[in-house]
Amino acid sequence: EVQLVESGGGLVQPGGSLRLSCAASGFTFSSHSMSWVRQAPGKGLEWVSDINSGGGSTYYGDSVKGRFTISRDNAKNTLYLQMNSLKFGDTAVYYCARKLTSWSGVYDYWGQGTQVTVSS
Repeated sequence: EVQLVESGGGLVQPGGSLRLSCAASGFTFSSHSMSWVRQAPGKGLEWVSDINSGGGSTYYGDSVKGRFTISRDNAKNTLYLQMNSLKFGDTAVYYCARKLTSWSGVYDYWGQGTQVTVSS
């Protein structure tokens, strides 16, 4: 059974940092591109970042570029999102998701999400 379990969310002040983790199991993690997607209160899903299966290629949405860093440890079956210089607008539930194919924006498995709240 494929499982994606996020952790690391919480309450942080503007300008602060958090690192999210996503523990994967039930599939060959190193064979799949992965993504982080977020949903702010009352809004739709927003793509945040992608990483290819080997970790050598990363992509970011314009709203997080230069502040967030996606990475993965295939030996630990874990995906990460380092979030720096957090803003009020980063408040959202953050999901990790497995991409159906490396070139598509289709996801076949999602985690349960972790809440990130940026507040003073």
